[in-house]
This record gives sequence, structure tokens and C-alpha cells, in this order.
Amino acid sequence: MTSLTPREALSRVRIVLSNPSHPGNIGAAARAMKTMCLSRLYLVRPKKFPDPDAVARAAGGGGVLARAVICATLDEALSGTVFAAALSARRRNLGPEHLQARDAAPLILEMAGSGDVALVFGNETAGLSNDEVQRCQRTVFIPANADYTSLNLGAAVQLLCYELRLAACAGRPPEATKTVPFSSPPADSDDLERFYAHLERVMVSTGFLDPTQPKRLLPKIRRLYARAALERDEINILRGILDAVEKNLP
Repeated sequence: MTSLTPREALSRVRIVLSNPSHPGNIGAAARAMKTMCLSRLYLVRPKKFPDPDAVARAAGGGGVLARAVICATLDEALSGTVFAAALSARRRNLGPEHLQARDAAPLILEMAGSGDVALVFGNETAGLSNDEVQRCQRTVFIPANADYTSLNLGAAVQLLCYELRLAACAGRPPEATKTVPFSSPPADSDDLERFYAHLERVMVSTGFLDPTQPKRLLPKIRRLYARAALERDEINILRGILDAVEKNLP
């Protein structure tokens, strides 16, 4: 892996769509890229672009769409790159080495340490031609259902961008949520012992526990709550319940 930060590595990845026929798929690809921190979209001879359908499907990825580079040829889209991978479900007799998407992502990012890299996606109907694949150093495939390997273009871009982000972040991308999870200090041994004494007293008072024949009930209860790793707030809740039970005893 390179010494680049995840954001720096992903900023060197070009997503190249060759001859896309539906503008909605271009927008979907832009949205997919935005969600995974990729920003460089290259379009080779798009049938319809710019187009309102592309803008609508891009949603929050409109910035990626606005910066898209339009190219007349695949060679133009790959100009200046040090490595390119072609996405194709079909194996070619004389094509580049075939890699699963998850295996290809770390290699692509490693090559990004030396310069720009590209992931090339073909037309929605025909995919990539042999000539286009030959311009790449690897072929990448998504291990889909063998009886039906066809994916929507936007979905394919989403999967590959996800794999790249996963690899860039060493398998642990930062969470996007801004919610601050509730937390309470763990209960200490004094908290726990007071709770167990309180619980035992209530069990005896209600007749649930016969103190002359406790058997193995108390050790089992301790084991149950030990697995729960109780927090102080949780101890307070449980003891509040026990207080309510005691107040209603005859």
C-alpha cells in the first residue's frame, strides 16, 4: 500500500465510462462516486450529455457530474495514467490478468502511489470491446451469480468504488453518522455487589428464592449479568425496578 492518505489515494482514481448510452446511468455513477469519496469522472463519447436525467440521478453528486471530463477516445481518457483496469465479466483469451474486485482494489491503490490510475467501464449493452480491454493492465470482475452476471452500470460503479474505499481505509472506513452514541461509565465492583444484594433481598421477599435452598441460582444470575457488562446507568435502572417491586410488597 502507498504512503498516501485514503483521500489522496482515491483522488488519483479516474472512473471512466466508455460510450455510456443512458444519461441516467452517468448521474448514478456520479452519485456512487460521491458516496465513496471519489471525484474524477471521465466520459468517452457519451450518447447524451449533459442531460437533465443525469442531473436528477446524480442527486448530491452533482459536483462530480459538473466536473466530468468529456473525451473523444479511450486513449484520451487514459492519457497520463500509470495503470488502468477494465471492468468485464467476460474472460478474454488474450486479455489482461483477471482479478476479483476485492483483490484488484488494493493493487489499483498501490499503483496510485505512482500517479493517476483508471477504472474503465463499458457500454450498458455491449460492455467493453477487446480493443478497449487491451488498453488496460488488468481485467476486474464482480463475482456475481454465475447464471446472471449482468449489473446495471451505476450499480457496478458503486460496488467498485466501495471496494476502493474499503481498501484505502484498510477495511475500516470511518463511520458517516454524526450521532453521538449514549454512553455511561461501567459499573464498578461496589455497584455490582450492591445490586446483587438488592436483587437477592427482593427475590427472597417475593418468595422466588428460598434462602435455605439457594442451589445454584445466585451464581447463574451473576454469570448472566457478567455477560451483560453492565453500565452504571443500567445498574440504576435495575435497582429502580427492584425498589418499585419492594414498595408494592405486602
